[in-house]
Amino acid sequence: MSGRQATTTLWRPTGPVELDLVRELNWRAWPPRLPEQPIFYPVLNEDYAVRIARDWNVKHDGAGFVTRFEVESEFLSRYPVQQAGGRTILELWVPAEELDDFNAHIVGEIQVVQEFRRGDESL
Repeated sequence: MSGRQATTTLWRPTGPVELDLVRELNWRAWPPRLPEQPIFYPVLNEDYAVRIARDWNVKHDGAGFVTRFEVESEFLSRYPVQQAGGRTILELWVPAEELDDFNAHIVGEIQVVQEFRRGDESL
């Protein structure tokens, strides 16, 4: 029997400022939320993360990034899946005051898997 816990893959669309903070945290944690951000919301599928990074982050921040990371599945069970629109628009809503605990259950590093910038031909 393996001692490795089951994990769930999550994605997070992010802009350049938040990505710099993740880099400063050695790709192992998400930075504290700002006062106007009471919820941290990772998403459950890459397509949804791409849409936000490409269509929202690029427009507002000049660049958007899709990150992927693993979190212990048992820990995530405390957060019900939220359907924020269509069938595939699924998120977890982590209260800002629980983010340190959430970060403690990330397994491995947060990885950038896609990048979009203003002026990209793909946009």
